[in-house]
Amino acid sequence: MTVLKRYVLRLFISLKYITANVVDRNNGRIVASASTVEHSLKSTLECGRSCNAKAAAVVGDVLAMRLKVEGLEQGLGRGIHVDVNKEVEKKGFKNRPKVWAIVNSLKNNGVKVILDDDDNGTSRTNY
Repeated sequence: MTVLKRYVLRLFISLKYITANVVDRNNGRIVASASTVEHSLKSTLECGRSCNAKAAAVVGDVLAMRLKVEGLEQGLGRGIHVDVNKEVEKKGFKNRPKVWAIVNSLKNNGVKVILDDDDNGTSRTNY
């Protein structure tokens, strides 16, 4: 069975770290990932006790580069689906700038991002 929303962005935000994964829902595996836990990112950021929206934007930039290396920046023509409202609800309202920083950095780096609105069953394509 083929899933229409094949590639989905999943975010994990804690007080100290930010992780962004693109998941292939057909195979159930992570195809690209970026995190402030990685030594290469951690050494360039000044997170201290908590990461901010600037660190989230850097995570989005690194994820976009890794998607381009994998050849998935267009999501095989279907795009990378993101339900921003669900991610904000899951992470808490105070993390909203971090969620949007990741989404905007993906869009700015040429990743085809599709914003999903599950409330009314519609999708918006943003390039």
